[in-house]
Amino acid sequence: MLSHTSIVYIGLGSNLGDSAGQLGSALSAIDALSDTQIVNTSSFYQSKPMGPPDQPVYVNAVAQLTTALAPHELLNELQKIESQHGRVRQGERWGPRTLDLDILLFGNETIKTDTLTVPHVGMSEREFVLVPLFEISPEMVMPDGLPLSVWVSRCSLDGLKRLTSFKKP
Repeated sequence: MLSHTSIVYIGLGSNLGDSAGQLGSALSAIDALSDTQIVNTSSFYQSKPMGPPDQPVYVNAVAQLTTALAPHELLNELQKIESQHGRVRQGERWGPRTLDLDILLFGNETIKTDTLTVPHVGMSEREFVLVPLFEISPEMVMPDGLPLSVWVSRCSLDGLKRLTSFKKP
């Protein structure tokens, strides 16, 4: 068991190449990080792109993990994993990408720096985050004190389709 650990939720997304394969590979890479262990993973979901409509659909998931890494250490490791999967950080916002890894929640922390905002900005309107999060943590209470189920009930499920589950090796 890790010494001082935090429960963290990571949003995963991809819409270039073998998106489901990218997410599976990213989950294995996250689970292999030092002082970090995946506890639970949602099913994979197909969703409409948030940004420009002329891009492929996304495959999304949420992973729950425990980590002894500090928030910015974890962010750096996640960005390394994105790079290893061909992610290039340039071009339009919300454009196509091989892999996107976002820290959604980090314990009960609120973080606002130039490089990291937790809870993740805009997650309350993103069905491709809320539905997978609800799948693995249905009793969760969100930072504003409302149950996650209320957040899910307020978001549009238009275009969201459950695909499959990822099973840890």
